[in-house]
Amino acid sequence: MTQQIRALVVDDSQAMRRSIMYALQRLSGVVCTEAQDGAEGLKKLTQGRFDLVLTDINMPLMDGLKLISHIRQATEYRNVPIIVVTTEGAAADRERAMKLGASAYLVKPVQAKVVLDTVRDLLKLD
Repeated sequence: MTQQIRALVVDDSQAMRRSIMYALQRLSGVVCTEAQDGAEGLKKLTQGRFDLVLTDINMPLMDGLKLISHIRQATEYRNVPIIVVTTEGAAADRERAMKLGASAYLVKPVQAKVVLDTVRDLLKLD
């Protein structure tokens, strides 16, 4: 029995959420939940248990950086890996996200293999 991995995918682009979820489903036991902005993502986080969060930065209502800082303030999510998947390629953006507590920072367009390798690495899957 493989362990179930619950991933929360937060991005205002449905196409992007779909492509990330499609990539994640190549790993066995991954169950994805999607949210279209940080506010919805945070709400879903409080309603369930997640092992992994993938978020965009630029989103309406609540951006990814605010979402990361909210997640890191919650004791139960302090150690959950957060992967930022964004179009923001500047070093300053990467630095800010990492300072807030992101575990990895991927710049779009991102290949499925890179997402999978990052997830495997962070969750220590073989």
